[in-house]
Amino acid sequence: MRPSSLIATLGFFLLIAATFCPMLRVLHVVTWNVYKLNQPYGMLLMLVGVVGVVGTALGQLKVTRIAAWVSLGLVIVLYIAAVLKVKAAFSFIPFRALNGFLTRQITFKWGWLVLFAGAALSALGDLAARKSTIDTSNLK
Repeated sequence: MRPSSLIATLGFFLLIAATFCPMLRVLHVVTWNVYKLNQPYGMLLMLVGVVGVVGTALGQLKVTRIAAWVSLGLVIVLYIAAVLKVKAAFSFIPFRALNGFLTRQITFKWGWLVLFAGAALSALGDLAARKSTIDTSNLK
């Protein structure tokens, strides 16, 4: 297995593991992972990670490349959606001070770093594979 494939595989495994990590802490009582935030979206991230691992194991560079960039895009969209959800979570309360206080009680946790690292590693593995493909094509 090429080093770029190992990087991509590590990224996909990290992406799959990150879906179970804490993403948000709500009112300092409960923590939410990706499945508590949006279960179908979490299943989609898991599916993209599994497709990426299988594509890497079978040597399908195009499948791995698509899965890597789709996973990075999905993670970015999930982060934007989570930020917007936090901002609008208590917007129904007419008192601005109480609304601001409750919004500040929802905190982002370390799981986002693992999620972004997994998606970034898989994309980095794709870029390394693309660079090694370009380098070997110049040798012929």
